[in-house]
Amino acid sequence: MVEYLDQIDEKKSDSGIQVHDAKTFDAEQAYEKPSGNIEDITGAEFDDPNLDPTAIGDYEDDSPYPEVRAAVANTDDPTIPVNTWRGWIIGIVWAILIPGLNQFFFFRYPSVTIGPLVAQLLSFPIGRAFALLPDVRILGFRLNPGPFSIKEHVLITIMASVGAGSAYATDVVAVQRVFYNQTWNFGYQWLITMSTQLIGFSIGGIARRFLVSPPSMIWPANLVYCALFNTLHHSEYAGIGHRGGISRERFFAFACLASFLWYFLPGYLFSALSYFSWVCWIAPNNIVVNQLFGVVHGLGGSLLTFDWSQIAYIGSPLATPWWAEANVAAGFFFFFWFLTPVLYYTNTWDSKYMTISSRTSYDHFGKPYNVTRILNPDATLNLQAYKEYSPLFLSTVFALSYGLSFASITATVVHAFLYFRKQIWTQAKRSLSEQPDIHARLMSRYKEVPEWWYGIIFITMFTFAVVSLEVWDTKFPIYAFVVSLLIAFIYSIPIGMIQAITNQQVGLNVITELIIGYWMPGRPLAMMLFKTFGYITMAQALTFASDMKLGHYMKIPPRPMFWAQVIATVIAGTVQLGVQSWMFTNIPGMCEDDQPNGFICPSTQVFGTASIIWGVIGPALQFSKGQVYYALSFFFLIGAIAPVIPYLLTKRYPTSWFKYINLPVIFNGTGLIPPASAINYVPWTIVGFIFQYIIRRRHFAWWAKYNYVLSAALDSGVALSVIFIFFCLQYPKNGTIGENNILSWWGNTVWTVNADAHGKPLWPLPEKGYFGPDSW
Repeated sequence: MVEYLDQIDEKKSDSGIQVHDAKTFDAEQAYEKPSGNIEDITGAEFDDPNLDPTAIGDYEDDSPYPEVRAAVANTDDPTIPVNTWRGWIIGIVWAILIPGLNQFFFFRYPSVTIGPLVAQLLSFPIGRAFALLPDVRILGFRLNPGPFSIKEHVLITIMASVGAGSAYATDVVAVQRVFYNQTWNFGYQWLITMSTQLIGFSIGGIARRFLVSPPSMIWPANLVYCALFNTLHHSEYAGIGHRGGISRERFFAFACLASFLWYFLPGYLFSALSYFSWVCWIAPNNIVVNQLFGVVHGLGGSLLTFDWSQIAYIGSPLATPWWAEANVAAGFFFFFWFLTPVLYYTNTWDSKYMTISSRTSYDHFGKPYNVTRILNPDATLNLQAYKEYSPLFLSTVFALSYGLSFASITATVVHAFLYFRKQIWTQAKRSLSEQPDIHARLMSRYKEVPEWWYGIIFITMFTFAVVSLEVWDTKFPIYAFVVSLLIAFIYSIPIGMIQAITNQQVGLNVITELIIGYWMPGRPLAMMLFKTFGYITMAQALTFASDMKLGHYMKIPPRPMFWAQVIATVIAGTVQLGVQSWMFTNIPGMCEDDQPNGFICPSTQVFGTASIIWGVIGPALQFSKGQVYYALSFFFLIGAIAPVIPYLLTKRYPTSWFKYINLPVIFNGTGLIPPASAINYVPWTIVGFIFQYIIRRRHFAWWAKYNYVLSAALDSGVALSVIFIFFCLQYPKNGTIGENNILSWWGNTVWTVNADAHGKPLWPLPEKGYFGPDSW
């Protein structure tokens, strides 16, 4: 088996690199390679880096890379239909449903994410049902273009996935509304969202000659989807068709129905099964017990939850290999179950006057930080008001999460250099001069997308951005906007090459926050926009490049691919803004901590806190020498040094367990804390151990056929159940259905009446009435 890391649907975090889920494709019969080494698993050990694959005759009709040969067919039939009416209808429906649902869930805690795997699986029977229509012509239009093809399926899946995650700019709009009372009209929202999403597309298109066409740019995560496409359309692929049992489609239906029905318990009738802090129920007023065993503001020592949306909040544990889960768990246990209590109970950063874990910030009175007290009317910093009010404080967990995000940036760069420098250097050189492989030669028969198409996209979106920045009072000058785009342009190709080879992406979010925070302190909206254009533009460019590589592997003509990506992105972004606007208009108490239906906007709270730290107050008043959180800046150094230790130990003891240590995963694996908490990580680890270690080893045939289908079915069932519960049982009658009877019993209230739920601090305020320094 060859295992690869696949990118998580972006739940937005303030960490320094993108977290990657891992998915596995079954390639044992096509390619046998010993596993057990981190390099084996992450794709570092390719063929001899000094060997020129284009000079090897055996590889002339196939890829020079065994990973690609195992999952991608080296043939193409140009007569297979791809640009069909049914493909576009199914793709557009998915481009509306999945982004809309994910945007709806994005503001809820716990949420669930509908990934592209759901669309990939469900589109197959839907497409085959369309193929049963009569083959007749209506006004010269062919109603049935023939059997549902693999190329139609690929195009549909790309349309479903290209805008599936919540657009980053929608969180900028939400923070403006919630934190700064700026509810600007839909025109501003749409221009900002489209420009941030599609400028990256133009960069990805221009960079495709470096990131897509060269054979050495493998993009390992795409091999998962290639293998599944081949499995669905060719049942004998990789031997899966011989394993017996019910079909994947039927298994998906049964598991989805079970998930739908079960969620009524933890999601509505018995919510204590979701927030299963059973130890706190025994001692509800003991603050230390609640801090250690609580699941709302505590460290999650109660271990369990029976809510799949809690378990899969950070990504499905069924879609991550055990070695990666073990690294994430090790990071969580060390930093949050060992270091956090040490820092908290020694009162580091005056932590005992606050709850141990929270997604919000505090003033020195122990109250949520009131940013409006330090703002001028134009939403810029009033320094005098800041000095008269309070410095900003963070809970120990939140503060430590910033340190880990700093460490993850340098750790990823150093890790990539230590473990992948030969592959990166060799394959980067090859990408500029190597001869096309069989896949590039097969793709050469299709018309390429002209460069000016991408140029038009860039000019149009650049204009959109300028209009939105100038017409509305964003405090974000055009020259700063150009600088943010230059950062994205400069880093897209080198970071893209690293991701295409190692599947690890270095994020630019913290770097952009540092730059704009020191450059233009006191401008929160400018900070958020600089970060979005500098970071998300690059991330979008690489997302589009990855999709282009998937189309390259599956022989999708570039021009239909271009239009599918652009149109799906526009539709998805527009739908997400519409859903968000509807929610803020129609759901009472949106983004408030006590919102009864769970729409507490956890990511918006984190993003808003970041805007205060980096935008309003600025890093100079938070992380510079002499400031409260200066010590966290040393995590940059820790991240740079730490990967060297397991690297040297692995060199000295090559067969030891040291080879499984991956510091970027350890530092960044907990990057979703906050808004995630221990309740999301501990059960995630337990479920991952069961499925990815025990079942995978003992019942591999079952695991290979059903594991990912089960993951998609559980996600889909919970999503459908959440929608049904909300719109049928909670939204009608202003949420009063069952309020005074069935929902008011012990199982729905026990977890809300303890020190954990209320976030009580260990110490009361000192006699002087506040904690922290007397001047700042």
